[in-house]
Amino acid sequence: MTPALLARLLSGEGAALLASLPPYDEAAAFTLADRLRADGFDPDLVAAALTQSRLRARAERKFGAAAHSMLFTVDGLEQATRRQIAQLHARRLSDSGARQVFDLGCGVGADARAFATAGLRVTAVDADEVTAGVAEFNLRPFEHARARCDLAENVAIPDQQLARDVAVWLDPARRTPGVSDMQGRTRRTFRLDQLAPSWDLVRELCAGAATAGVKLSPSFAHAQIPPGTQAQWTSYEGEVLECVLWWNNAAWDAGRSAVVVSDQFAYEVLERDAAGANPETARLDRMHGYLYEADRAVIRAGLSGALVRRVDGVELDTGVGIVTSPREVLVPWAKKYAVIDAIPFNVKALRSWVRDHRIGRLTIKKKGASVDPEQLRRQLRPRGDNDATILVTRVGGAQAVLMLSPLR
Repeated sequence: MTPALLARLLSGEGAALLASLPPYDEAAAFTLADRLRADGFDPDLVAAALTQSRLRARAERKFGAAAHSMLFTVDGLEQATRRQIAQLHARRLSDSGARQVFDLGCGVGADARAFATAGLRVTAVDADEVTAGVAEFNLRPFEHARARCDLAENVAIPDQQLARDVAVWLDPARRTPGVSDMQGRTRRTFRLDQLAPSWDLVRELCAGAATAGVKLSPSFAHAQIPPGTQAQWTSYEGEVLECVLWWNNAAWDAGRSAVVVSDQFAYEVLERDAAGANPETARLDRMHGYLYEADRAVIRAGLSGALVRRVDGVELDTGVGIVTSPREVLVPWAKKYAVIDAIPFNVKALRSWVRDHRIGRLTIKKKGASVDPEQLRRQLRPRGDNDATILVTRVGGAQAVLMLSPLR
């Protein structure tokens, strides 16, 4: 979409067309487009309106009902922060003393909306003209929030010594302009030297602000964490979505941490939670009791030791993120299983176990093991009336298979 087409979509005719569209239905989209063009609407305007209708339907999973009063770009929606996580960002800045925030690289304005909802004054900028226009539209409900097209380098931010209540929030572009896929998404980059604004500028702006946060890829390397900052990996319903670096007033616990978010809760796991955890790994001949699988954000943050300490157990193998313990403990950020049996990994022996237990419905999980679950399923040939869950993993450095019963 071009800036001119966005302006037309926001004009009287375009806005009326968008407002008149029925709930998006992929199967009916082509027929609806033909009818609208036959009614005299410009084809480009019809395409833009239907694209927004489709993106709004997709955006419900991130923004809920509010999505239907917002505008989006394809890349902007994919990169936009979920509402629940954006609210955590806003609370962090506010609780760190911020009353005003400069959102640099605001995208479609997901975080900016959360900042504004939390009562912060928001100045949002994006280097892309269309994206900035979309963000400005999405911020219209908030009198104290504005967006414009500009480069982060051009934004004048007060010195932290003069403005202790000013925060900087950065979401550097992690897309490489140019080639797009069939959905219109540009190629993603995971390299710090390809960020826009540059990694050097990001660090300079954050270090110079009283309060700052920068949203990065969840693949951000531990070795790249700047001294004195807090690196926080966040998951939503088990999927790791981001790593945020918090600086200065917002770096409450320097080091690594994880936040596990769902629609019902948000739990934070800190590096200090893992201190003093048992460094030993499990032995297959001593497998008993319960198995705990840490949330992926906890594993990505390198904090499996927090789970070891929480359940007073031992990790199956270094870095696996799965812990065994004789104790049954409530851990909201870990899945829990009862251990039924445990054997060295051997297809023939496992096939016999499946046959002897008349397993017909078999759930195969793997962690840290070089197996193809579907190929293994074909080799095991499950037949019978019973269900089973197995985990192929490493125990004390060797591949093993654990028979499990999932627990709530």
